[in-house]
Amino acid sequence: MRRIVRSGRPGWPGTVLRGQGPAVAVVSLGGMLGAAARYAAALRWPTAADAFPWTTLAVNTVGCAVIGVFLVSVTEVWSPHPLLRPFFGTGVLGGFTTFSTATVDVQRLIDHGAPARGLAYLAATLIAALGSVQVAAALTRRLIGRRTA
Repeated sequence: MRRIVRSGRPGWPGTVLRGQGPAVAVVSLGGMLGAAARYAAALRWPTAADAFPWTTLAVNTVGCAVIGVFLVSVTEVWSPHPLLRPFFGTGVLGGFTTFSTATVDVQRLIDHGAPARGLAYLAATLIAALGSVQVAAALTRRLIGRRTA
């Protein structure tokens, strides 16, 4: 028979979160910054309800390209501080890229009688996001003198 040992305050998942406080904090801070940047882009370049959501597409494409550069840099070029990846990769870039908004944009286009535009936007989002991360990673490797596998 196994004995379960609980640690920390009653009702607090201390064993799960122990030592994760700094990571949770930097992801939260980074997410706030990334989401604020995305929101600023949406305010700067608003999209009408029945229009193609170029701003969200651009944000996701740029964000994915930065993810490609960032991940190659921190995995193949240098060893960053342990909190940099959670802060910038998960927090800032996770908050900046907005695939949930892209999904809402597709539904909005369909609801406004533009299903073909919604499907085109969905395809463009997937192609642009995957393509930009792949191209950015390959270009980064080339710039640092490493071949892609």
